[in-house]
Amino acid sequence: MGVNPGLTDPLGRLFLDMIAAERGAALNTLDAYERDLVDYCDFLEGVRSGPMQASTNEIRAYLENLDARGFKATSMARRLSCVRQFHRFLYVEGRRGDDPAAVIEGPRRGRPLPKVLTPKQVDRLLEVAQEGIADPARLAHERVTAARMHCLLETLYATGLRVSELVSLPRSAARAREPLLAIKGKGGRERLVPLSEPARAAMNTYLAMLAELRPGQRASAWLFPADSASGHLPRQVFARELKTVAAAAGLRADLVSPHVLRHAFASHLLQNGADLRVVQELLGHADVSTTQIYTHVLDERTSAMVRDLHPLSDA
Repeated sequence: MGVNPGLTDPLGRLFLDMIAAERGAALNTLDAYERDLVDYCDFLEGVRSGPMQASTNEIRAYLENLDARGFKATSMARRLSCVRQFHRFLYVEGRRGDDPAAVIEGPRRGRPLPKVLTPKQVDRLLEVAQEGIADPARLAHERVTAARMHCLLETLYATGLRVSELVSLPRSAARAREPLLAIKGKGGRERLVPLSEPARAAMNTYLAMLAELRPGQRASAWLFPADSASGHLPRQVFARELKTVAAAAGLRADLVSPHVLRHAFASHLLQNGADLRVVQELLGHADVSTTQIYTHVLDERTSAMVRDLHPLSDA
């Protein structure tokens, strides 16, 4: 897999080729690595250095430069992660005899809790999305768009899919005999995700209306087809339309996004007694440490159990 020519440093290009070939990184991930490496290499060039000569002090100076430019701790940590991996690659490949980034500590940062909607707020979103489906005042294509949004929301809340996984679902997902979705996630990892009956019903309603709108037209291979380079609904379009539904539902648009609904899926499962490892599997997290951002939910649930069930709680 070739690398975008925006990065001119040949060692950086080799590193990105390794990321693509050995880790199966997605194009968006490669683009992010490339932007970070371009910025790092430009800084080194400005101080008359380069990846083969960079010292630990110069990497620290780069972090100070990021801080002076107003980068948040999370963004600085991501840049440092890229730099560390790059220099580790140069060391392992025998290009350098040392790793100047190995001893550098990242910026301190608190891990923010995810934004989460309440079950009532999710119900309100679904209700508003569904209202437009049978509205006789709307044109046929507007009703289909409403059915698509309702289907997207039902499926997302039922499965906790990443938005990229959701919008690229194949049409065959609606025809599966079993209420399960086979998902290929990050790094090519596959998982099975249960699909609720409301989500399956929303899929069938949406596809039936889509067929009526386009009689005789060959069906797309995608569940959510669109006139785009990929052939399916772009995630940015879904995110934008979701903001409109959120506003109509009386919710702050800045608090609602596809990722927030993924968080709601996970948090609501945990609140109702699901095991953290099960939620990890459903979300497609490679490591349970990623899922542990939801431990505040478990802490609240544990406290409530002790309060409600311990024999001395009323003492």
